[in-house]
Amino acid sequence: MLIPLPHHLLERTGHFHLTTDTALRLTPGTEPVAELLRTALGPSAGLPLPAAADGALSLVIDPALSGLGPEGYGLTVGSEAVLLRAGTLAGLRNGATTLLQLLPPAALGATPVRDVVWRLPRVEITDRPRFPWRGAMLDVARHFQPLSFLKRFVDLLALHKLNVFHLHLTDDQGWRMPVAAHPALTEIGGWRAESMVGRAGSGRFDGIPHGGYYTRGELTELVKHAASRGVTVVPEIELPGHTRALLAAYPHLGNDPTRRLPVWTEWGVCPNVLGVSDAAVELCREVLAEVMDVFPAEHVHIGGDECPVVEWESSEAALARVRAEGLSGPAALRGWFLRRMAAFLLENGRTPVSWDEGEEAALPPETLTMSWRTGEHTALAARRGHRVVATPWDRTYLDYPRSADPAEPLGQDGVVTLDAVAGFDPAPARLPHAEAVLGTQAQLWTEFAPTPDDVEYLAFPRLAALAEAAWSAPGAAPARGARSLSERLVKHGERLDKLRVNHRTPRRPPAPQDSPLG
Repeated sequence: MLIPLPHHLLERTGHFHLTTDTALRLTPGTEPVAELLRTALGPSAGLPLPAAADGALSLVIDPALSGLGPEGYGLTVGSEAVLLRAGTLAGLRNGATTLLQLLPPAALGATPVRDVVWRLPRVEITDRPRFPWRGAMLDVARHFQPLSFLKRFVDLLALHKLNVFHLHLTDDQGWRMPVAAHPALTEIGGWRAESMVGRAGSGRFDGIPHGGYYTRGELTELVKHAASRGVTVVPEIELPGHTRALLAAYPHLGNDPTRRLPVWTEWGVCPNVLGVSDAAVELCREVLAEVMDVFPAEHVHIGGDECPVVEWESSEAALARVRAEGLSGPAALRGWFLRRMAAFLLENGRTPVSWDEGEEAALPPETLTMSWRTGEHTALAARRGHRVVATPWDRTYLDYPRSADPAEPLGQDGVVTLDAVAGFDPAPARLPHAEAVLGTQAQLWTEFAPTPDDVEYLAFPRLAALAEAAWSAPGAAPARGARSLSERLVKHGERLDKLRVNHRTPRRPPAPQDSPLG
């Protein structure tokens, strides 16, 4: 059972059997996908999949297949041969992901499996995504997550044909991005006095120091790993609010240079924000320059949300900046600051991204807006000429519990159910300027997710449902007997089990004469 649903799928009777003799016929440029298949199927199925001119499983990149778009593919499985073709390497990767999902779930395991027949059902699939931006954001500032898990998370994104990994690197509670010219950002800003522990109703801070940060080499390794799986890492440096960790490292850049603040150990919106001195602006440019050097992605996120103005209202330096720049008042300083960061990125050939409050700061129209509040904010950003990634909290924020069950782990106040995610349409036809919506992504803030297991439990199966919303046309029924998402998630849960993902997928008996498709 496939997730996400393909655009067009036709089932036929019979199967193609993969054995240790099965070889790959490769055309130029397809070797990276061949290696992905070998990496996936070697440990469990023991399939070497060597290259051979007469291989029965053909991987073809043909630029003439322009009708498939930049990420589409065609897959034909016959009883004697398999043909996977696309116009691009990205499309071929997506097709390989479908091929892996067509195999028994045991194929995704990490240990050898015996007594399983490795076979693909005979199908014809023509597929392409609805949106080019299909992603997930992971906050590593509230709780640091190890590099090994970030790579695993990328692999899980790729399994669901998600192609953007938005990495939230800095916040009030921690700074994880190394900046060579400013080592205190990580040496001081990377650590706080305590961490959150506990389950629902019993959450508390434990008094045990928490922190960590990545080396430049680790982040470069992550970018390379993600690129090999067709995933782009989009970094976020939160500005000018959510900067308490920065202020702990460099107090003179705040609104009271004589004050010493520790890295924040609370959640919510911190009242301490960056000052608006020339030195603060210059440091942030230097940070973004290093970010661009490490992350080759077109997009760089600069935050822009939840920036209290109380410190600016009482700061003589901030009020002097208001007068010097001819601004309407202290609240306008957020826009003044963000416009300088956005201009710096644009001057360097990158596209700035902000949360929707940042968009209200009159940022350049090239700025991509993530509309996290409501669909009305999506429409507002589009009317102002911005491209939009739809990220409404009540449909895409996976740090909210999945139900009101008191046994659920501690989380935000509220619920985002699996059905709410599954029913999400990022760009309904009734939405004004729906064509401005570039796609959607999940958000997973980690106030209440200290470990990788916690992150996975919050993510799955809701992230699988969002992947379908990002890929498949709403209401699509591309296959005879296509199963509902809830039915397909049962089978998908078996895949997650083989991958040792900590999830809670509903367990239901399969329908009679269950199909491996749809």
